[in-house]
Amino acid sequence: MPLQKPWRDFERETIGHAPDRPGVYELGDESGTVLAVDHGVLRDELKTALAYGDGERVRWTETHTLDQARELAIDHRDRLE
Repeated sequence: MPLQKPWRDFERETIGHAPDRPGVYELGDESGTVLAVDHGVLRDELKTALAYGDGERVRWTETHTLDQARELAIDHRDRLE
């Protein structure tokens, strides 16, 4: 099951709105197909992913801790497979 958040265009301006907090994010292609799921401090992770051109769209959800983000990402990946 994908994150229940709307897709956003994956560009610098979008990353500027990303929180500087732990969370889980999805990268997708133009049609909204999930390409990757990862976790970490959202703004830092998304800056890196944008630099590598890893997707066209992005969505995320915040967590309280990095441990929560890691566990949610693992669960989320398992559901996508």
